[in-house]
This record gives sequence, structure tokens and C-alpha cells, in this order.
Amino acid sequence: MSGASVAAAERNALADSLLREGPDAPTLCGDWTTRDLLAHLVIRERRPDAAPGILIKPLSFWTRRVQNRAAAQDYGTNIAAIRSGPPLWSPMALPFLVGVDVQEYFIHHEDVRRAQEDWSPRPADEAREWILWSQLGLLGRLAYRSSPVGVTLQRPDGAEHAAKSGPRTVTIVGEPGELLLFSAGREQAVVSFSGEPADVAAVKGTDRGL
Repeated sequence: MSGASVAAAERNALADSLLREGPDAPTLCGDWTTRDLLAHLVIRERRPDAAPGILIKPLSFWTRRVQNRAAAQDYGTNIAAIRSGPPLWSPMALPFLVGVDVQEYFIHHEDVRRAQEDWSPRPADEAREWILWSQLGLLGRLAYRSSPVGVTLQRPDGAEHAAKSGPRTVTIVGEPGELLLFSAGREQAVVSFSGEPADVAAVKGTDRGL
């Protein structure tokens, strides 16, 4: 399966979950409801003027204003927009960003799923996991940049990403998607840790926000 096919599958799965949960369900994104999360995804793909404020705090006021307007639009219309993918003029339609799309939609799909009490990990998808693993190298280095100890991200088969070097190392083990979720600041991830207890506690307490 191509990267574009994986991105489309994950986008449609997220759209299905948003439709099933409705606009007022909780998510793992702080106080955002599903309506708010959906609006974030809409402006990410369709309002490039507002996208910089997602990462650049001085511009966040404009992003919030545009996102609030998007959230006020019809929920079903916004879901249809996400399901159709970014328009051709959107920077997010550039082919080399397909891996970023898979990462974004996977994380936010789990933000919807895992905010529910009865969540469990979805069955692994080899193509999706391969793409997430390829994205994890950079994301891991960003996520653990402030860790006081070294961090290694390890798949169950032993493959590793060295996310942070240090005098002592904590190894976090899990499937690529689970490692990605934890590295993106989600506590609802199925991972295990090896290392000195104090070092493991330090890694768990590290601000992993991007």
C-alpha cells in the first residue's frame, strides 16, 4: 500500500470516528471537543494563513480566531472536507508531506478513540506502522530534546531510534504507533520502559510537546 493510500485510509477512519462520536465528545487534546479537533484539521489543510500560529505563539491569536469560525460551521460539512483530503492548492497536498499526514491523522484519530473509556489499540497495519516508524526518528528527537537522560525508542523486534543521547539511557519499547503517541505527549499509549526508576520517572515527566 502506498503512502497516499495509507494517508487516505487513516483520514477516512478518523472521519468515521468523528461522525460516530458526534461534535461534543471529549478528545485527548486538552479541553478540545471533537468539533474543535475537526476545526483544527480543516484549517490545517484549507487555511494556510492560519497554520503558522499552530507552532508560532505570537501568531496563535489569528489561528484561534480562524479555528473558532471553522468550528462554528456545520459539523458534517467539515467532516466531508476532511474526508476529501486537502485541495490541490493547499501546501498539505504536496506529495512529500504524505508521511506527515499519516502521522497527523493517526495521532488525532487516537485522540478521539482513546478519550473513550472502552478504547483498545487497533490491529496493527504493516504499511501504516512502517510510515509511522520512519516519522518517529525526527519526532523522537524533538519530543525528548529536554530529557535529562538518554532515550532510545525500540520496536518489539529490536529496531531502535536513538532519540536523545546521555550518560544513562531509558529504553521505551512499543509498536511504532504506540511509541509515536507517547512521544507526542499522549499518556494513553501501550509502551514499557527499561532503565533506572528515577530516570524512567524523569522521562515520563519530560515535556514532550512539540
